[in-house]
Amino acid sequence: MKNIYISAVENAMVVCPFLTEKYQASKNCKKELNYSDACDVAFVPCMIQPNFKAKGWLGLLTAGMLWIDFRNPDNFEQSVESLVKEITAACGDKVAEIALKVTSEETKQLVTPQKGRAFIHISTNKYLAETGEVITHWGSGSRSTLTVTDTPEDTSFWVQVKEKGSEIVFFKNYATQGYLGYDPNGDYIYTKPDHYGAEEWLLMTDENDDTGKRAVIIFANYGKKYLTVRDGELTGVDDVSTDCRWYLH
Repeated sequence: MKNIYISAVENAMVVCPFLTEKYQASKNCKKELNYSDACDVAFVPCMIQPNFKAKGWLGLLTAGMLWIDFRNPDNFEQSVESLVKEITAACGDKVAEIALKVTSEETKQLVTPQKGRAFIHISTNKYLAETGEVITHWGSGSRSTLTVTDTPEDTSFWVQVKEKGSEIVFFKNYATQGYLGYDPNGDYIYTKPDHYGAEEWLLMTDENDDTGKRAVIIFANYGKKYLTVRDGELTGVDDVSTDCRWYLH
């Protein structure tokens, strides 16, 4: 690997691999991304080629990662905005150093560190949030209940907790520090102070969405249900349908 590539990777906050056949076939791209992984540099994959599925080394390195959709050129500006937001989320507090040097107010709003992500249910345009109501569970103590709201509230923002190499995600509420969970026995969503099996989630890119926004599917790994809203209530369902889609905000 050339010194220029080594220097670029070692000084990068994030690497954005382009998911295409040509990228996957490139030996230099393979070396660069493998070295990025070895250096613990965050990845934000960009899907460029329609109907492309990453395989082999590229599929292994990007498995379980959300990718930014650049497949539809008509939504290029929206895709760029989504990319900037995802890079900001991946860099965390490090991006504050960049925000201080930005002169454009519009750009500064995009790169300013946020207090987490909000989930917007696409079909109802409502935000996932805690209610403030606490219930007692016989096995795990106190749990806070969840609802959906018309506007974002303090409890609408979630911090993603994920171990390297794992597709499992935990979502911690930015305001209350409670972990998002799903109880398959009572079919309800909650938060609690600690995380175990029922608080494990899989976050998947919605491959059918071509708006350029960060559209995702949320899957409860323990309860084996997809998170959705039906009749105004949060619930888990067995199969993915159009009402299982959420936007990351």
